[in-house]
Amino acid sequence: MSSLANYANKYSFANLERTDGLLEMRFHTNEGPLVWNRQVHRELSDLFADVAADLQNRVVIMTGTGDSFCANIEPFNLPGDLPEQRPGFGQAGIPADIWNITYSEGKRLLANLLEIDVPIIAAINGPALIHAELAVISDIVLAAEHASFSDVHIKNSIIPGDGAHIIWPMLLGPNRGRYFLMMAETLSADQALALGVVGEVVEAGGLMDRAREIANRFLALPPLVARYSRVATTHHIKRAIHDEIGYGLALEGLAQTAGRPPWDPATSILGELS
Repeated sequence: MSSLANYANKYSFANLERTDGLLEMRFHTNEGPLVWNRQVHRELSDLFADVAADLQNRVVIMTGTGDSFCANIEPFNLPGDLPEQRPGFGQAGIPADIWNITYSEGKRLLANLLEIDVPIIAAINGPALIHAELAVISDIVLAAEHASFSDVHIKNSIIPGDGAHIIWPMLLGPNRGRYFLMMAETLSADQALALGVVGEVVEAGGLMDRAREIANRFLALPPLVARYSRVATTHHIKRAIHDEIGYGLALEGLAQTAGRPPWDPATSILGELS
């Protein structure tokens, strides 16, 4: 078991507050919109594990900060990022033992999120362009009017093998999901609603109020009804992650051993987002 006192201040990219069993988990970078980086990639699965192990959490709201859920990333697959990296990482290719770090972290991200056995409400407060699959597999997905959804792997010469290849075809259907990923499509909030990715589109100013209103409906249920409803309706997702995530990450790493073009802000989607 875990307790909030032990992990409330453990993660610099997440503010955690709990009231009467409702845990609000707000992601940020220096109190601004979350920028995906090496630390988030390394530690977010640990946060999910802590939340899952804390039986005082009865409902979780996951949201971002400011006008963006997660729309930018610090390039961290470059030489010199990690002390254990060696020359040759990046444009010239990734050694297998270096990729194993990403492989190990990537396997835990979605798996640990799905180990949270209480309802999760995603209040997507703006563009979710980096690892949006972490939000859209929540039980209740709410999006601000200006939110948008994409997956930037392909635009940066990377295989979307770390869970996006499982979640998006599951949500959109096989053909539509592959189109979304392989064309690096961006969906508006209204398009995401029409395609069934989100449950509601809400004015940004009322997003958290609506999330808390829904959370209170879950809190009014007998605790095991709420908990086991989540467990029952996510079991097939857990099974898919268990069966397919390692294979996708292995393919992603295999392609990276051949290297990729230099990270050029003029052509990279990351340059467009910064």
